[in-house]
Amino acid sequence: MPTAKRFEDLEIWNDARKAANMIYKLTQGLRDYGLRDQMRRCAVSVMANIAGGFARGGNAEFVQFLYIAKGSAAELKSHLYIAFDCGYIKIDEIEELTTGMEAIINKLGGFINYLKKSGYKGIKYKKE
Repeated sequence: MPTAKRFEDLEIWNDARKAANMIYKLTQGLRDYGLRDQMRRCAVSVMANIAGGFARGGNAEFVQFLYIAKGSAAELKSHLYIAFDCGYIKIDEIEELTTGMEAIINKLGGFINYLKKSGYKGIKYKKE
């Protein structure tokens, strides 16, 4: 696996960023402010925890932050069902978004397992 120099280099962070943008667009006109804000917070939490864990520079802390990101992704997936049940989103939207969130959850799980088994102990910064 190639070494990422920045969290922006991580495929999983980019996936989370795309999902967050989709959630923001989807909820733009949503008047259920509590649900809208919670969905947005969860989406942002996924990408923020991936970035925050990466910046910690250590394997154990990175894994801990990835678990938090995974939990936020699952929470967002749950909120999507409420949005669908309330008629705020259409069937094609929930199918696309829940499938996308499940892919993120699975990738996070795989990344966690990889880091737990790897010899990664911290970020080695190279002078540019």
